[in-house]
Amino acid sequence: MNKNKRSRSLRILEFGSLTLGLVLLATFFLARGWGSYQSKSGIDAFEESLLTKPAPVAATVAADEESSNEPDYSLWSDKRIKDYHISQAQRDDAPLGILSIDKLNLKVPVYNGTDEINLNRGAGRIKGTARVDKPGNLGIAAHRDGFFRALKDIELGDSINMLTHQGKTEFVVSSITIVDPTDISVLAPTDDKSITLVTCYPFYFVGNAPKRYIAKGELLSNQVNKS
Repeated sequence: MNKNKRSRSLRILEFGSLTLGLVLLATFFLARGWGSYQSKSGIDAFEESLLTKPAPVAATVAADEESSNEPDYSLWSDKRIKDYHISQAQRDDAPLGILSIDKLNLKVPVYNGTDEINLNRGAGRIKGTARVDKPGNLGIAAHRDGFFRALKDIELGDSINMLTHQGKTEFVVSSITIVDPTDISVLAPTDDKSITLVTCYPFYFVGNAPKRYIAKGELLSNQVNKS
């Protein structure tokens, strides 16, 4: 009798272990697939919102956005990758536009505001600076261990593209500086369209970085007129 009970218990234990293994395996593949899907949602949402715009704009965007929208995580910290995927489930609104720097293989959705969720899922327009597609100094911030870590390799003369519902605007990097966090002069208004990219510095500093890395861009048309 005891032998039969032990045999029955072993069979139940084996069945339970097998079931648990199958559940864990299914959960792993489901989570992996969902993370991959969500990682593209910001840029995908923006592209979908363009479908309601006139055909010429939508056609321009379709031609420019044929490449994969999956971010390049190669420079990111593990924490930033994790926070990025979590943020995708917290909001799903379309961004204001897409910032790209081809030389740095950087393409990032730009949302309105720099709260933690926006900075985890992309870049944020610094409130109080110019609005996208309007004259003035458009300030955009992102994390130094995420999307904007690529800025460590930016150089004077590099192109910065901002794609919105109104089309694409191209800027040229005109200055690169490192300032104190209290120095807000870098966000001062300008008469013409300009762009200011802001991130913490040093890029690989452990803890709260003490400085800010600033890359400013002028309209390409202004650069041409000066030459």
